[in-house]
Amino acid sequence: MVVPELRPWRAADAVRPRLARAARAVEPRVARLFRITRPKTWQYTAGAATAGLALAAGVVTAAGPWDSTGQRTAERDRAVAQEHTGGADHGRGSADSGTAPGAPLPAPSAGSVLTGLGGASGAVKAAPSGRKAADVLDPLLKDPALGTRHAASVVDLATGKRLYGTGVGVPLVPASTTKIATAVAALTALGPDHRLTTRTVLEPGTGRLVLVGGGDPTLTARKDAGGLASLRTLADETAEALRKRGTHRVTLSYDTTLYAGSEMHPIGVNDNLAAVTALMADEARTDDSRSGPAPRVADPAGEAARTFAAFLRENGVETTSPPGPSKATKRADTLAAVSSPPLSALVERMLTDSDNDLAEALARHTAVATGKPADFDGASAAVAARLKQLGLHLQGVEFHDGSGLDRADRLTADLLTDLLATAADPARPELRPVLTGLPVAGFTGTLTSRYTDGAAGLVRAKTGTLTGVNTLAGTVVDRNGRILAFAFLASDTTDPHAAQSVLDRAATSLASCGCR
Repeated sequence: MVVPELRPWRAADAVRPRLARAARAVEPRVARLFRITRPKTWQYTAGAATAGLALAAGVVTAAGPWDSTGQRTAERDRAVAQEHTGGADHGRGSADSGTAPGAPLPAPSAGSVLTGLGGASGAVKAAPSGRKAADVLDPLLKDPALGTRHAASVVDLATGKRLYGTGVGVPLVPASTTKIATAVAALTALGPDHRLTTRTVLEPGTGRLVLVGGGDPTLTARKDAGGLASLRTLADETAEALRKRGTHRVTLSYDTTLYAGSEMHPIGVNDNLAAVTALMADEARTDDSRSGPAPRVADPAGEAARTFAAFLRENGVETTSPPGPSKATKRADTLAAVSSPPLSALVERMLTDSDNDLAEALARHTAVATGKPADFDGASAAVAARLKQLGLHLQGVEFHDGSGLDRADRLTADLLTDLLATAADPARPELRPVLTGLPVAGFTGTLTSRYTDGAAGLVRAKTGTLTGVNTLAGTVVDRNGRILAFAFLASDTTDPHAAQSVLDRAATSLASCGCR
């Protein structure tokens, strides 16, 4: 069944006056920040409004049913209500593989909040000429805070015209902006409806129960799962299936063979990332945090299995020995399964929170879906291959992981803006979560505390920070209502806060100048 077109621009027509009023409230702050003369009232096209990219200070609460990420809740509800299934968990959760009755099925992702750029109704129009982008950006990007090497690219998403470029083809360390590439690759390889499934199987005639990891780092052991796949629910349903078989005692093991190769990222043990394994709960965090750096358990899969065993005991099922690793056979009967939110939601979470564990998982799932080894090398090759299939130019580009934590990664400013333009392509609605997942300046994720003095809500961007590296790539709504894609990369920086400030001012300048 084809999903009916949601036509979000009709709602945008109703909220456009509020967007304009909110923009006028923000405008003086931008003007003060750059000591510019007050521009004319900002005009927002329906396309800019529905994109969720023009969320100025009061818009999130004043402009209708938007949630905190800029997603229209009405569209999300409409999409969920559609009677669709999709995705396949690489065939592991399908009817053919014996998924337990009642197990979560793949479902459609949230409805897109972006109208087709350049389409007939609700289109983003090219704006009248303003100041040259070079006149605005050159003085900022020459700031010594950006170090000795930097690159920048700015593109009008409606026309594809490059408004600014310097060093656009020079490969530089991208840090976490790598996640934009990972997101595009995963969505094209798997589709936005795909879900990651963790399941239990019983080996016939042996009494051996296997917890099979599905590569879902968001699997949670918390009492309140919050919409994530629940390890407790999996234990409850597994215990019920065992009771129906008259089984109250099992030998528990766990299967992590969906992934291959080393679990250790080249950066080694680090609070920014758990060991990369197909089975873990709550990203192997040892505290109650849900994002950001945190201490991790040394053996995420073993710890998840031990936690699962405890949940089984609470349900009256005993395990005869501490769980150990083993591979489930094809003869095993599936008892129960739990599935993650759709890939569209996982991509949004990965980008908003700069979630390294999710990024590495999605890179490996891209490898599995394309028949490559699910290790660091295979995942990197799979991401590059998907981008090549999209016709993107990868000269000088190198992927060594999915998160951008590896300093050997190399991306260009040109590729980053091409990725954003591809995600905005009306012919590729499946990629829209790449844009809706970008943190909103002053509101969400890694941009929550930034842009408080200007362009709050007008900039959506993925941040990137490593020692000596500061990057920023995303979209901005300018004073004429155009949506621009931009990418700024700086290497050899010595003061990360000063470099970050310059990049923020550069993005804010695009919101205020109406550049040509």
